[in-house]
Amino acid sequence: MKRFFRYLGYLAALLLAFLAFVAITAWPNIGTLPKGEFLARNEQSPEWHGDQFQNPQPMFSNLRGGILQIFESKPGEEPDRPVPTVDSSAVYKTPPATGLRVTWFGHSSMLLEIDGVNVVVDPFWSERTSPFGWLGPKRWYPPPVPMDHLPRVDVVVISHDHYDHLDRASVQALYERGARFIVPLGIASHLVGWGIPNDRITQLDWWQEARVGALTIVSTPSRHASGRLSARSDQTLWTGYALVGPHHRVFYSGDTGLNDSFPDVGEKYGPFDVSFIEAGQYDAQWPDWHLGPEQAVLVHQEVRARTLIPVHWGLVKLAHHAWTEPPERILAAARCAHVDVLIPEPGQAVEPTTHPVVPRWWPAQPWSTREQTPIIASKDGEPNHPYTVPACH
Repeated sequence: MKRFFRYLGYLAALLLAFLAFVAITAWPNIGTLPKGEFLARNEQSPEWHGDQFQNPQPMFSNLRGGILQIFESKPGEEPDRPVPTVDSSAVYKTPPATGLRVTWFGHSSMLLEIDGVNVVVDPFWSERTSPFGWLGPKRWYPPPVPMDHLPRVDVVVISHDHYDHLDRASVQALYERGARFIVPLGIASHLVGWGIPNDRITQLDWWQEARVGALTIVSTPSRHASGRLSARSDQTLWTGYALVGPHHRVFYSGDTGLNDSFPDVGEKYGPFDVSFIEAGQYDAQWPDWHLGPEQAVLVHQEVRARTLIPVHWGLVKLAHHAWTEPPERILAAARCAHVDVLIPEPGQAVEPTTHPVVPRWWPAQPWSTREQTPIIASKDGEPNHPYTVPACH
């Protein structure tokens, strides 16, 4: 019996040591919940209710049927061969001839060179979308363009604080390069905790704006959530962005489900030269969290954009669909809606107003069509009250 309790003590000690290791490795990345002046700013927002931010339109989620199955993996959901990428380092030595050049680095990380202002969006140069360096969704290829090969970075914009959009190491590295930060309400608390001075951070509520050089950056509504492995979620806001320059306009959806705000965005700030709409990492069990391909095309039309570049795909696996399914379904929906789509290789710098032709670079493999796996958002969090998405005939 004494031996049993001795072994039990060893096991408890090992468990405590493991938990301490987990806490120590995750703690720097989790961030800091808003309090003091940051919490007071949150409480002034029309989107703050009780003790958290809330969507005007509630979201439906089947947690048991949807979220938990992410940890499974099926053939085709991740690449079985190297994904082609481009290093555009040399391109950045010359300003864009048209005044607008964009580089998608995979998922939602990108560089926008617009009317003389260089903007990095949702930077992600780390290996995993996780608080742990040793556990969590792992990127399929190294960053196409090393961070130190980027041109001057004037400003970094963050859409929300999920790990695939707010990466501590990337944020700190860009701060060291002199960047300013524009973020939704509450996220300044994370950044200040990571050593970024408050005077380098601008927080925005929906429909608020900030100026960077000749560029106006506007926070636009989205339908999503926030949180970084904390017992308290939705303490920071989620957003999209309209970037309005004297000659060019760009829209970025951020992570969002379908909602009623996009026509207003198009009316106030469109037409846009290009839209970056999230089109991947969707599931029918949580259709209000992400748009999916067909609804991405609809949002592109509602914001009055000319060229659509789908994002939030092509780098990590966060949902159950073939990794090549988002571009296939986007192209199918775009053909029906007569929408111009551009799908550059990760790291490829393109000037969208010149309508470049980019050859198909992802492999042909089985994928589910709209009819086989429909992604249709609810209007009010109730699955029996869905939006109507135009069908293709």
